[in-house]
Amino acid sequence: MSDAVDRGAGGTAPREGTVSSLAELFGDEVVTRAYVRDVTLPYGAGTLALITLDNGHDHTKPNTFGPGGLADLNAAIDSIATRGDIAAVGVTGKPFIFAVGADLNGVPLIRTREDAQAIAKLGHDVFRRLGELDVPSFAYYNGAAMGGGVEIGLHCTYRTISSGVPAFALPETFLGLVPGWGGTYLLPNLIGAEKAIKVVIDNPLAQNRTLKGPQAYELGIADAIFDSADFLEESLAWTARVLNGDITIRRPEVDRGKAWDDAVAAARWNVDGKLHGAAPSYPRALDLIAAAKDRDRDEGFAAEDEALADLIMSDELRAGLYAFDLTQKRAKKPAGAPDKALARPVTKVGVVGAGLMASQLALLFARRLEVPVVLTDLDQERLDKGVGHAHGEIDKLLGKGRVSPDKANRLKSLITGSLGKEAFADADFVIEAVFEEMSVKKKVFAEVEEHVSAECVLATNTSSLSVSDMASGLRHPERVVGFHFFNPVAVLPLLEIVRGDRTDDATLATAFATGARLKKSCVLVEDAPAFVVNRVLLRLLAEIVRTVDEGTPIEVAERSVAPLGLPMPPFVLMGLVGPAIALHVNETLHEAFPDRFPLSDNLAKLVASGKTGVYLPDFTLDPEAVEIFGGGTSPSTEEQVRGRALDALADEIRIMLDEGVVAAPQDIDLCMILGAGWPFHLGGVTPYLDRSGVAERVTGRRFLEPGAASLPA
Repeated sequence: MSDAVDRGAGGTAPREGTVSSLAELFGDEVVTRAYVRDVTLPYGAGTLALITLDNGHDHTKPNTFGPGGLADLNAAIDSIATRGDIAAVGVTGKPFIFAVGADLNGVPLIRTREDAQAIAKLGHDVFRRLGELDVPSFAYYNGAAMGGGVEIGLHCTYRTISSGVPAFALPETFLGLVPGWGGTYLLPNLIGAEKAIKVVIDNPLAQNRTLKGPQAYELGIADAIFDSADFLEESLAWTARVLNGDITIRRPEVDRGKAWDDAVAAARWNVDGKLHGAAPSYPRALDLIAAAKDRDRDEGFAAEDEALADLIMSDELRAGLYAFDLTQKRAKKPAGAPDKALARPVTKVGVVGAGLMASQLALLFARRLEVPVVLTDLDQERLDKGVGHAHGEIDKLLGKGRVSPDKANRLKSLITGSLGKEAFADADFVIEAVFEEMSVKKKVFAEVEEHVSAECVLATNTSSLSVSDMASGLRHPERVVGFHFFNPVAVLPLLEIVRGDRTDDATLATAFATGARLKKSCVLVEDAPAFVVNRVLLRLLAEIVRTVDEGTPIEVAERSVAPLGLPMPPFVLMGLVGPAIALHVNETLHEAFPDRFPLSDNLAKLVASGKTGVYLPDFTLDPEAVEIFGGGTSPSTEEQVRGRALDALADEIRIMLDEGVVAAPQDIDLCMILGAGWPFHLGGVTPYLDRSGVAERVTGRRFLEPGAASLPA
């Protein structure tokens, strides 16, 4: 494939052959058109050629750039590049959307590095023309802008942004790429390395955090910010004043000395500490930012082309795209969920218990559903503490400006407490968050059933107990459903919805509809011990603890899974969830599967000692905990521990799929990504086990078809 270009006015224009060849790979592209219209600027500033990006769909299908869209934009630039009657060129988007980057649908079909490099170069060749016109160019970020949507604006001379922009980001490293259409070169040279690293590295590492419009402006990415109500009108007036010289844009000088190098070095330390080399996109992006200090534009763009070509041809990117597809598509259409029409309305919620988890649940239901939420507990002191905690969290939201004073008062009025369960009489949905003991939960549900209507959903937040057993003995077991959140409730997006033996479709549909209103990603899980996330994690943890019981030092076991880039080492995770909870879930699983989930006497001793983990507050190992786990005589190496742990994972996941715990391997991956923070760049757990050969070695076959989350065969 040729990547040659013709030079003309307005920079470099890609040859038609390059575009048509790439278009064959992106046959299903929803082409974003670039519509040009002349706008007469105020104050006698002349005519602006305004390019509006619009793919013909509403805001639910954002503008993206594939070969067809880039070709259309290129043609639009051709139509204005040689005009002598315009004072400037502007670019904006359709309502609520500027553009959200490259069309990724065709990327999994790319099979050669030549094609990968061509798509990288095509974006540069088109976008850079906006910065090389004979007149100034202006980007008007009117709505969501991500990836290439941000980068097209960086190529322009000036930028304005709407205060209502809900998401502004360069998320490429999160997916396994780099911002390769100018982002790693233009952004640090605009706002400095430290701020650029926040956008390119830190935010993607923080669960792909995005910026709001005002934050992007404060970083210096945009030169002006205007209210969303009259954003384009104000931007055009501002443009006229810039062209007339009434406004002079002064940007802070970028420090190209030690500050640049220090920012890159600090980021490398942070990335290595979190990922241990498991995600190549992050260090590659840092290499590009580091070199951008001394490169000219051509050199910077050429280096981005090479980086994109390498990363597009990597398993890590294909795994990232697989994970992205899971979280953006499968999570929105849960496999096995009943017809939405069966869902019943939820106008009041009851929460049994007033502990920390219960108060988190109360706040979540009140914020998302905006319906009354009443907590119950055994005594007034506990009840006041639970309601007070929820109200205190609302005060924190108010202090951070995330809710208005009126909204804060309204939320507080929705969350109340009652010592009697008769307060649930008009509730449509009651969830229990009491001690993880079957007898306690059955007693609670029996008491609640005396006061609620026959159609009120009874949900359990159990992490491991049988929903079917919990419902047995009730008059209406069909309205009991598992509703398993992950801690912290407000942060982790996964909700395991567990179908008991007798759970009916109306209850299940109501659970899914409620989960969606809570803005959670729901996965349907059959009623099996510990469901998905806890079962997978406990199999991993049980195998690692077993090696420590055998004599492997704790620090060796901790380092064993570092190459996977997991959010935290196994014993740190144990400390986070609490050894007592880990032991309890392990006991539940041991009872069901004694051969695969052995009980650790040492873990039981740790819990009996009252210790909250194996680490002291300064994160050094607690000598007493080390002594508790000491005594083994058959230590393993890091490689041996990791091998055993991965073998155990492959074995357990195959058994879970054979049992029908979930519909497909994709659901296990979705659960592990959203509920356990399993690295996005690995694509979840099953693609990693496939790529590493563990799945076939342990179970005799892959979990996914070749190419599903890896390079095509």
